Amino acid sequence: MRIEYHRTLIADRPRNEAFFAALKAMIVPGQTVVADIGAGTGLLGLMASKLGAKAVYLFETAEVARVADKVLKANRAKNCHLIPCHSTEFDDRLQVDLIVSETLGNYALEENIVDTLNDARRRFLKPNGRVIPNAIRQFVSPVIAPRIDEELRAYERIGHGLDLGVAQTMSFNNVYVRALKPGELLDGGKSAKLWDTIDLARDGKSARKGEASWKVAKPQTIYGFAYWWDAALTERITLSTAPDSAATHWEQLYFPLAQPVHLKAGDDIAVTLKSRSSEAQGTHLAWSATHSDARGKQVARYVHDLDKGFLP
Repeated sequence: MRIEYHRTLIADRPRNEAFFAALKAMIVPGQTVVADIGAGTGLLGLMASKLGAKAVYLFETAEVARVADKVLKANRAKNCHLIPCHSTEFDDRLQVDLIVSETLGNYALEENIVDTLNDARRRFLKPNGRVIPNAIRQFVSPVIAPRIDEELRAYERIGHGLDLGVAQTMSFNNVYVRALKPGELLDGGKSAKLWDTIDLARDGKSARKGEASWKVAKPQTIYGFAYWWDAALTERITLSTAPDSAATHWEQLYFPLAQPVHLKAGDDIAVTLKSRSSEAQGTHLAWSATHSDARGKQVARYVHDLDKGFLP
């Protein structure tokens, strides 16, 4: 069991405090019935119980469900009911006022939050019920620092007349979890673009696609793209994984480019991001970048796909 992973969740104070504040804002003591989907060791469900929820139903699978069961008993949480399965597998009737689901990854959708909430809202949520989080926004920014690019080019420095170009290519078709600093981003990250918005209060698609572009005022070298997200927990409470936000157990993602892109003043760099996620097939990511000159003429295009970054 990945108990160390769950420890990182428990240690993530910005995450925990944001969800506690959101639950407090939505729970009416003695009245609100809550479903905690992907409950882990039971922290959010226990928070809901402590805040006065009438009943809390916690969905969790595998070995960690046994831990959650013991945690609930240790806390004498009599209004908490553990359901040891994935919520999509639960066939009995359930009607709740509030669904909370912290099934978010470094790539926001890698734990299938869209499909999970599509199902839970349709089958469990009362009319006018609420969902935490209710929306996710996904951001992207060009990376102008060579730090991670140099790390990934180890295959080029092997020497001895050896060619490890195949492995090098695979390295640049992978996505990397890294903590990026604002100073490593174009304009210090201030020109980051919103490329996708997901409304979790309504049925949405788990396959996503978005685009963003930047025209530079001075020469720049782009090595890849940084990705992060924010989640609206309530109308006033937002949890962010941005480089300039409070650090969480989530970090940013780095989407590399096979070759650095050298832009002249007036040039344009555009990126297209695609993803599809499912419980059966996991998460697939693809990204491409197009370099255009000041007149709009294409200079170069780079195409990457996570599927090409794994051994066959």
